[in-house]
Amino acid sequence: MVPQLCRPLFAWDELQDSPSLRQIRPLLASIPTPSCSKRSRPAATTAATSVRCEPFGAACSWRFCSRKTIRLGKCDRKTAGSITRHVEALLSAKIGGQPIPRDTASWLSTIGPMLRDKLAAVGLVEASKRAALGEFLDAFIANRKPTAAPNTIRNLEQAKRQLVEHFGASRDMASITPADAEGWAAALAEKYATATAGRTITRARQFFKAALRNKLVAENVIVDVKASGQVNKDRQFHVDRDVIFRVIDAAPDAEWRLLIALSRFGGLRCPSEHLALRWQDVDWARKRFRVDSPKTGERWVPIFPELRPYLEECFELAEEGAVHVITRYRDSNTNLRTQFVRIIRRAGEKPWPKLFHNLRASRETELAAEYPIHVVCGWIGNTAAIAAKHYLTVREEDYERAAQGGAKSGALAAQNPAQQDTVRNSTDPHKTTQAETDTNFMPIPACRGNYLPLCPVPPVGLEPTTR
Repeated sequence: MVPQLCRPLFAWDELQDSPSLRQIRPLLASIPTPSCSKRSRPAATTAATSVRCEPFGAACSWRFCSRKTIRLGKCDRKTAGSITRHVEALLSAKIGGQPIPRDTASWLSTIGPMLRDKLAAVGLVEASKRAALGEFLDAFIANRKPTAAPNTIRNLEQAKRQLVEHFGASRDMASITPADAEGWAAALAEKYATATAGRTITRARQFFKAALRNKLVAENVIVDVKASGQVNKDRQFHVDRDVIFRVIDAAPDAEWRLLIALSRFGGLRCPSEHLALRWQDVDWARKRFRVDSPKTGERWVPIFPELRPYLEECFELAEEGAVHVITRYRDSNTNLRTQFVRIIRRAGEKPWPKLFHNLRASRETELAAEYPIHVVCGWIGNTAAIAAKHYLTVREEDYERAAQGGAKSGALAAQNPAQQDTVRNSTDPHKTTQAETDTNFMPIPACRGNYLPLCPVPPVGLEPTTR
């Protein structure tokens, strides 16, 4: 038999003194009296679940046969009544196999994890999913590995390390609050540069966004955390051609010379796009080569005149049947950056920030001054917005060219001939036309400063004659 819902019972001392319940006094006497340290308020009870609320701190509750108890702790009568109403709605839906009412479902989405766990303990709702921070981040990164670039995976690993060091690998993600996230962001700002901290916060948002989609957290606690500017203008550096040619001359072999040339004159990402380049991708006849980027996909890059000698040199030295253009430095343990610093110093130059990125950025800056930006972005493999934010710089020669008048406006250049034609037409000597000499027509005087075309007007005037 399905148990029926019953009305709320009153506190123990009120039950004892109620005249209307004298008939069940023997039954009440058989129930052990609970020990209460303070006077208790009414408790809401259902056939399957008993809900008690002690607003004054009394810790008393009892079990009726198979009934289950939910202890609410300290709260007022109004809150207890609201919870009781939703609990009864959950119980009715569970017994009748019906959907949860809309207002109760909305209420469930707003309650805290502690109350939800209490409801789950008596079988009214499903238990909340738990996700340890370290375990979830490991699974997230593992799922990204097949499609993401190696550098992206390294960045995600770095962001994971910062989160785990602060919160701990076993921390439940649902227990991290917005205040905790703000504290973590403040700790990042103290340890790292502004751009580094901003990028780490942005990647943490990806983690919590995925957890929110999987319903492991109630909200994305990182979404409102301010990520400081991720562009550090102090680390942008334009590598001049004279400098890079001296560095290329100091390289130990042909492949190193080509590595540097591909970065500076081809605009390739190092090392991913260099190591992916194959001889079959080089189209000598059309003077271009194909770049298969793990980050942005396929694109074609011209074999620029500055790049061609170094590419031809490696082609002449390549062994028969060689597949890849770069063969000597394919070991994952090879640290190209450290070797590049030695080459730069051997050339008598000072290493610049972001060694390979600034080579690529310098090339895009040069090309953007000569070609439309959409063409340049197609060769470099980024967007106009990314180029303006992270790549393009203002060079010293730009100021010099502007000061010498090398950047005349096209509108002004087109305007000057038109102005000259107007002046020429206004100063030409007036020539008498046939219409002016004809006595049947009379000229209309022009306004001052201009001469209007002649309009033939009959001597009798414009209005019809009258008799």
